[in-house]
Amino acid sequence: MKHNQNPKSEAVAAYIDGFNLYHGIRPYGRRHLWLDLEAMTRRLLRPHQRLASVRYFTAPIRNDPAAQTRQNAYLGALQAHTSVEIVLGRFQERHRQCRACGATWRTYEEKESDVAIALAMIEDAVQGGYDKILLVSGDSDFCAAIRAVRRVNPAVGVIVVFPPGRRSDVLGRAAHGRFFLGIDTIRKSQLPPLVPGPAGLTYTRPKSWS
Repeated sequence: MKHNQNPKSEAVAAYIDGFNLYHGIRPYGRRHLWLDLEAMTRRLLRPHQRLASVRYFTAPIRNDPAAQTRQNAYLGALQAHTSVEIVLGRFQERHRQCRACGATWRTYEEKESDVAIALAMIEDAVQGGYDKILLVSGDSDFCAAIRAVRRVNPAVGVIVVFPPGRRSDVLGRAAHGRFFLGIDTIRKSQLPPLVPGPAGLTYTRPKSWS
């Protein structure tokens, strides 16, 4: 990858771990969940950087109709209002058992999103086109992916952005840099309450997120 000597042209690609970000925001209140990821990422850039792409990795919620409705509204608003690319994984059903009493129950575990983020980062590093990667996550499982990016394209800088309340020192050490995403940045980066969509649709901020 050729590195443009003009600092104003530094291209930045953002990869957002949706559930890691959600669990970081959630303790601060649902009112922050109607989040404009593109606007949020732009607030993280330095003056000489430009945002080339934002990818948001998440999975469709299962067996909770109210939560599904909220998620669908949010994803629709995000697609209608921004250029964020949404990459969907899946939830896998699992059965757990209490060792003490033998009771069993069904849970769902998010699958594929972490792998999709890792593959996207490595593929983009191989193909070139970006000068910096912003990884919004506090999941140490991404250490191997960061090391792979640094190995296949040393010219690409990898910066980890920890969501509120999330932190991994080992992940931070694997990257070129790290910093924390402040709740004030999130508060200032909300979507409009009503987002016009295609074919006359309107996406409305859920009441429980107000």
